[in-house]
Amino acid sequence: MSNKYKIALIKGDGIGPEIVDEAVKVLDAIASVENISFAYNEYLMGGCAVDVFDNPLPADTISGALNSDAVLFGAIGGPQYDSLPSEKRPEMGLLKLRKALNVFANIRPAVIFDELTEASTLKEEVVKGVNLLVVRELTGGIYFGEPREKKEDVAYNTMIYTRDEIKRIAKVAFEQAMQRDKKITSVDKANVLEVSKLWREVVIEMSKDYPEVRLEHMYVDNAAMQLIRNPKQFDVILTGNIFGDILSDAASMIIGSIGLLPSSSIGGKVGLYEPIHGSAPDIAGQGIANPIATIMSASMMLRDLGELKAADRIDNAIKDVLKEGYRTHDLANFDAKEVVSTEEMGSLIAEYATK
Repeated sequence: MSNKYKIALIKGDGIGPEIVDEAVKVLDAIASVENISFAYNEYLMGGCAVDVFDNPLPADTISGALNSDAVLFGAIGGPQYDSLPSEKRPEMGLLKLRKALNVFANIRPAVIFDELTEASTLKEEVVKGVNLLVVRELTGGIYFGEPREKKEDVAYNTMIYTRDEIKRIAKVAFEQAMQRDKKITSVDKANVLEVSKLWREVVIEMSKDYPEVRLEHMYVDNAAMQLIRNPKQFDVILTGNIFGDILSDAASMIIGSIGLLPSSSIGGKVGLYEPIHGSAPDIAGQGIANPIATIMSASMMLRDLGELKAADRIDNAIKDVLKEGYRTHDLANFDAKEVVSTEEMGSLIAEYATK
């Protein structure tokens, strides 16, 4: 009997539908050779949900996600929604979904492909061999803290973390480090922020349970500088919500394109898998978006579901396709044998994954 999985698809806005369709194409190709099957159900979130329901996260989407084995998500947002009140902005739908799923840990790998070292804005000797992992706390911190308010002449947000919130994300980071090079860089701003002082204190306490893992601390401003100066010094970066948001986007440029960075959000019963990039409305519908980050997110989903062989097939297929010189438009200037469309890239990866 084959393993069957219920996958909630949230395609979202902009390029979201295009890139999710290619990930589904690859998943279906894998299913044909790995004796697994997927049942997909589509749900609305973001701007498309505002258009239909006047709500960025309908109740049906929450219940559908919670009743699935995993959620595969594209991207949300667009300039036409910028003037909406904050509670109706597309981004608020994603924040609320993360909270509803209780996916407090965001895992963002940044790994350079040998074929794309020239695509990085940094020198080849700086980026070659980069393989780091950002573990970002996802459901706390300044994005969720109360009180928060905008008045005519003043606005404020609250950065807040509890001891338990810090402990659980630190545990995820230490467990990840145990499977890698056993090094964690905990990023904070403990020299000026009380919340960071607590963060550092709790992380040090947690480190006692993992004596094999080397722990270092770094202020976020220095971490941003070091990420550009010498990214190979990092193995696992552990940090809070806003710092992780910024640093992982910076990491995407180290490896050449934000279209290459996947992520998983875990911690609850159902994981959420998405590329870290946005909806890119300026290129939506043109067939030039890079689907690799979304396809890699699908691979992370398979790995978390226990389908390791299927995940390896996808990861190896991506490497082989890039090695053969196929590039989407964002990577067209870097050893491209052939520049392909979004759909063609998905088809190539699907083909190579079933060889």
